[in-house]
Amino acid sequence: MEDIRILVADDDPNIRDLIRLYLEKEGFQVSVAENGDRALEMLGTNPPDLMILDIMMPGTDGWEVCRQVRRSGSLPVIMLSARGETFEKVLGLELGADDYIVKPFEARELAARVRAVLRRSQGRSAPEEELVFPGLVISRSSYTVSYRGKKLELPPKELELLYFLARNKNQVFTRDQLLEKVWDYGYPGDSRTVDVHIRRLREKLPDGDPVWSIRTVWGVGYKFEVKG
Repeated sequence: MEDIRILVADDDPNIRDLIRLYLEKEGFQVSVAENGDRALEMLGTNPPDLMILDIMMPGTDGWEVCRQVRRSGSLPVIMLSARGETFEKVLGLELGADDYIVKPFEARELAARVRAVLRRSQGRSAPEEELVFPGLVISRSSYTVSYRGKKLELPPKELELLYFLARNKNQVFTRDQLLEKVWDYGYPGDSRTVDVHIRRLREKLPDGDPVWSIRTVWGVGYKFEVKG
């Protein structure tokens, strides 16, 4: 994994060093930034393959960095926070973060999550397959989605969730099943994680298409419904 570059942004030098040392031991190239402004500068000069981003930093905080990252592309982002309140986790997901880890954390857990996010974002084990529906093309091999002729910028987890539902069209999945299938490393989150990603997909792919739609099956879960 020596060609995989990771940027760690955290104002705590102990946390930065811990993450850098462990991920370098795992074979990654790691750069560090002491605040959000420096992180944005480094993103512009030497874009990484993944970013680990602390929320509470002086100056430009992690929320704003994540907003700017999402406005310009689909770089995978894992957010760190010393606070584990649900509303913060949901906000991070709504801003486009691919994962959210609460401090303190186990280094091995962080490395496992890094690998999982990279695996989804790069599609290394993905089949060469496109799913085509009226007005919608989902390519897992190239990790792209086109909607009504326009390419959409989807974070990796949104694309994985859409691909999984569409590949299994008209099948209903519970939230727990989707956590197991899409968040494939034993994700310890709750069902609201799925709800947030479904809501974001519906905002980008307005529900109510005459042929297909992402449907809620009340009391059960979700499905990608195709008519006819």
